Amino acid sequence: MKQILSALLSGTIFGAGLAIAGMTNPKIVQDFLDPFGTWNPALAFVMGGGLLVTIIGFWLLRRRMRPLFAKRFQWPSFTAIDAPLLSGAALFGVGWGLSGYCPGPALASLSSGNFGLGLFVSAMLAGIVLTRHLLPKSESALDKTVITSTNTHLAESAVR
Repeated sequence: MKQILSALLSGTIFGAGLAIAGMTNPKIVQDFLDPFGTWNPALAFVMGGGLLVTIIGFWLLRRRMRPLFAKRFQWPSFTAIDAPLLSGAALFGVGWGLSGYCPGPALASLSSGNFGLGLFVSAMLAGIVLTRHLLPKSESALDKTVITSTNTHLAESAVR
């Protein structure tokens, strides 16, 4: 139960951070990706802040003997940069650029009632399910990596 509540709290904080930073607005993302038009550098600062928090968080976690609500840490063991990872990253980037949404902000924005956003999330979830069922178990990076960061779990799933 502590793990579930911890994941819920982490996801809530992550979603609130996305909303406060304006990342639930696809126009901000699309403007960031348009350096010769209406370029908006705000996303770079959000990414930089997220990277800084992640670096500090992993540094602190590596110093601990065990996590708060589990018997042991489950660090990723699959570290290869291979074709499935690169093609998934490219597909993620194209989808992000075209829609202005990545999984976290899309889920955080679902309560807006936007029909197009509902279609995006449905397609994203269908892609996750299809990927898990179509890729042989030995080729799926998801089966080789245990994702422990609760605030990026869905984003990582969508990329692979």
